[in-house]
Amino acid sequence: MSGLLGYSSQFLDICVNISLAILTVSFFLIVVRIVRGPTLPDRVVALDMLVAVGIGFIAAIGVQTDYFLYVDIAIALGLVGFLATVAFARFVLNRGLARDATIVDEISQTQTEGEGGR
Repeated sequence: MSGLLGYSSQFLDICVNISLAILTVSFFLIVVRIVRGPTLPDRVVALDMLVAVGIGFIAAIGVQTDYFLYVDIAIALGLVGFLATVAFARFVLNRGLARDATIVDEISQTQTEGEGGR
């Protein structure tokens, strides 16, 4: 029986390390998307994904250390991330309603690119 427990513990450690490596790669890709943009909604979605990756990091470290208080921290981060996404969405919506020049230019550019692909 102890052989099976040792194998499952080793398997769990390997899975956690693989998940941390994948989360690290996705973290760097998301940072690239935040820096490069090209539009504000792209950056907002990337920030939302950054919160999701942060929750993944917290969950993986919680599994690795057997300290389950991390689940509460991940839930709190999820709530804060949701509220931040709603606030960013309202900001983008208000900029569009106010006819901000950058938003109008982005919309017209997207429409011309969409029509050019048809």
